[in-house]
Amino acid sequence: MEITSVIKYEGDNSTFVWKHPKEDFSTSSQLIVHESQEAVFFLNGQPMDLFGSGRYTLETANIPILQKIKNIPTGGISPFHCEVYFINKVEQMAIRWGTDSKVQYIDPSYGFPLAIGANGEMSLRVQDSKKLLVNLVGTERDLSQIKLVSYFKAFLMTKVKTYIAQVMKGNAISIFEIDEHLIEFSDELKKRLQPDFADYGISLERFFVTAIVKPDGSQQYEKFKELHFRQYADIAEAKIRQRVGVIDQETEARKMVIESQGIAQKRSIEGYTYQQERGFDVAEKVAANEGSGNFSSAGIGLGMMAGVGGAIGNAVGGTFNAAVAGMNDTAHTQQAAGGFCDNCGAALVPGVAFCEECGTPVLAKPSCSKCGYVYERPGKFCPKCGAKREV
Repeated sequence: MEITSVIKYEGDNSTFVWKHPKEDFSTSSQLIVHESQEAVFFLNGQPMDLFGSGRYTLETANIPILQKIKNIPTGGISPFHCEVYFINKVEQMAIRWGTDSKVQYIDPSYGFPLAIGANGEMSLRVQDSKKLLVNLVGTERDLSQIKLVSYFKAFLMTKVKTYIAQVMKGNAISIFEIDEHLIEFSDELKKRLQPDFADYGISLERFFVTAIVKPDGSQQYEKFKELHFRQYADIAEAKIRQRVGVIDQETEARKMVIESQGIAQKRSIEGYTYQQERGFDVAEKVAANEGSGNFSSAGIGLGMMAGVGGAIGNAVGGTFNAAVAGMNDTAHTQQAAGGFCDNCGAALVPGVAFCEECGTPVLAKPSCSKCGYVYERPGKFCPKCGAKREV
C-alpha cells in the first residue's frame, strides 16, 4: 500500500459529486481541494470532516508503526476504510427541463379544451454537501446533471403542469396571451420548487419558463386562433381609420392656419387691418346702391359706417359720404322737377297737367293742416308731424 497519496478532483464541470477512486489512505496523504469545491472525508462509512478549498495533510488511524500489527488479524488488509467525495459547488446553469406530457385545461376566453406543454432552463448549486451525499448519492461514484434532474423529474413535472394550469384558469389568461406571463410563471414556480430541492441539499438558483408549447396543427385550435386574430384585425382596422380621420382633420387645420398667416402677411405689407378690410367691403356695397333710391339700405349703411369710420379713417369715410350725397342729390332733383304722381308715384316733369305714366290729372298738392308740409304722395298720415290727413 502507498505510504502517501495525492488526492484531488479529476471530474468535469458538469458533475455535482465525484468520488475519488483510491481508498484507505495513509498518514500524510495530501488532499487538494480547488476553489468552488468541497471535499468530504469518510472514515468507516461515516462523514468525518468537510474541507474547503486548499491543501491538507490527512491524519487517519493508519499509523505506519502500527501498520503491521493492525494488519495481522485481518490478513494484511487495513481495517480503516477511508473515502473522499468531491463536491462541485459552482452554479451550474442552462440545465434544460421540459414537461413529459401536455397540460390539459379549458381556455377561459373561448371555453375550448386545450393541451399545452412547457419547457425552459434552470440553474442549480450544491448548498449542503453532507445532506446531498447522505440523502441522494449514497454509494454511487458520481452524480451528473442528467442523473440529478432525473431524480427530481417526478415532482418537477407535477408542480410545473399543475401550477401553469391553475394560474391560467384563475387569472383568465388566454392561450394567445400566455407569452406575456412567462416571467410570472417562472418566479412562482421557482418559489414552489425550492423547498423540494433544498431537502436534498440543492439550491434552485434560477428557474425559467422559456416557451409554452401550443397545440399548433390541431383543427380545433386553428379554428379559434383564426377567430381570435380576425377579431383583433377588425379592431386594428378601426383604429387605423380613426387615425387617418384625425390626420385629415389636422391637415385641414394646418391649411387654414397657413391661409390665415398668408392673409395676415398680405395685410401687413399693404398696411391695413382686418377691421379696415371689413370696412372696405361695407363701403363698397353701399357705393353699389348709389342712385337706386333704396333709402332703407342707405339707413343700414349709415349705422354700419358709423362704427367703421373710426377704424378705416378718412378714405372709407369719404367713399361713404360721396355715396350718401349722391343719393340725396338725386332725390332733391326729382322733387324740384315736379314731384310725384298721386296715383302711380311716377316722377312728374315740371309744368305738366297729366302724368306721363298713368294719365292722371296733376292737381295742386295738398298740405298738412298742422305743420303745413306739402304732401308728395298719397297717404293717411303726415310724414313730417304724424298728424292724420284730412280727406
